[in-house]
Amino acid sequence: MGSRDGLITAALMLVAGSVAAQEPLTTRCESAPIAGLFKVFGDTGRMPPDLGRFLQSAALQKVEPYKAFDNVHYVGICWVSAWLITSPTGHVLIDTLYGPYTEPMLDNIRKLGFDPKDIKQVVITHGHFDHAGGAAKLKELLPGARFAMTAEGWREAAESGAQSASRPDRWTMIERDMVLADQQVLQVGGVKLQVFETPGHTMGTVSFAFDAFDGGKRHRAFTVGGLGLNAIKGPEQVEAFIASVKRIRALTEQKDDPVTTHLTTHPFSNGLTETKELLKTRKPGEPHPLVDPQGFRQQLDALQAGAEKHLVTERSKKTN
Repeated sequence: MGSRDGLITAALMLVAGSVAAQEPLTTRCESAPIAGLFKVFGDTGRMPPDLGRFLQSAALQKVEPYKAFDNVHYVGICWVSAWLITSPTGHVLIDTLYGPYTEPMLDNIRKLGFDPKDIKQVVITHGHFDHAGGAAKLKELLPGARFAMTAEGWREAAESGAQSASRPDRWTMIERDMVLADQQVLQVGGVKLQVFETPGHTMGTVSFAFDAFDGGKRHRAFTVGGLGLNAIKGPEQVEAFIASVKRIRALTEQKDDPVTTHLTTHPFSNGLTETKELLKTRKPGEPHPLVDPQGFRQQLDALQAGAEKHLVTERSKKTN
C-alpha cells in the first residue's frame, strides 16, 4: 500500500473523469472490498478501475475522527491512517496524509478538541506519497514541529517526490530534519515511542511501539510502517520484509510487556474500519475491541506467507 506512486497517479488520472458517473467500490468505507482490490493491484501491477475511482473520491475517503484510546486518536481518511498520540505537554503525529487530505486532517484534530499547534513531533513511516506527501504543508502550518524518518526513508521520500515532478499531483519532500535509528526511544512531551527499523515495504520503512491507555490500563500498541510488497526490487527486499515481520511477531510473544494492539497504517488491512465501531457500544468493563494480539499475529502470519510466495518468484527471476 502506498507504493507504485506513479502508477497509482496515472490510474487515478484515467478514472478521474468518470468518478461521478459510476457506482463506487464502497459507500461505507468497507475493509473487505478495498483489501480485495488492493490484492489484485499488488498481484498484477494494474490498478482496478473500481479502486481507482474509490481512491479519487474525496467524499468516500472522508471518515469521522475518533478516540481509539485515552491518548491515541484516529485522524486519517478511509484508506490511509494518521494517528495522533496526545499528552498534556505535547503531541506526536504518525504520518502526514497527502494532497487534499492533509489540511482536513488538522480539522479532524480540532474536532477531537486538540490544537494542531501542540504537535511537537511528526514521525513518518516511509517515503510513499500517501504517508509523506503532506509533510511540506504540515511544515508550513506547524512551524514548531520536528519531522523524523530513517536516513533511507528521507532519501526515498525525496526521490519519490522528485519522480512526481511531471505529474499534476506532484509533491516535494521537505529537507531532512531528524533521523531515526533502530531501537531509539523518542521522548516528546509526555509521549514515548520506541523506534524499529523494519525494511521491506521500502528499505527505509520504520515502525513504532508506544503505550495506549484505556482508563487505568496500559496496552502496548504498535504501528507497522509498511504492510505490502507492491514495488519489489529484488529478492533481497522480500527477504528484508520477511525478517521484519518475524521481528514484529516476536514482540507480540515476549513475556515482558508484549505488543497487543496493531494501530495500522491502512485501516482496511486488518478490519480496523469495522472493529472501531465497537467502541461506540462498548460497555464499562468490557474488553477493548482494538486489543487483539491473536488477530495481530494472524495478520503478520498472512503477511509472511504472502511474502514467502513472492520470494520464490523473485528468486526465480534471478535464475532465469
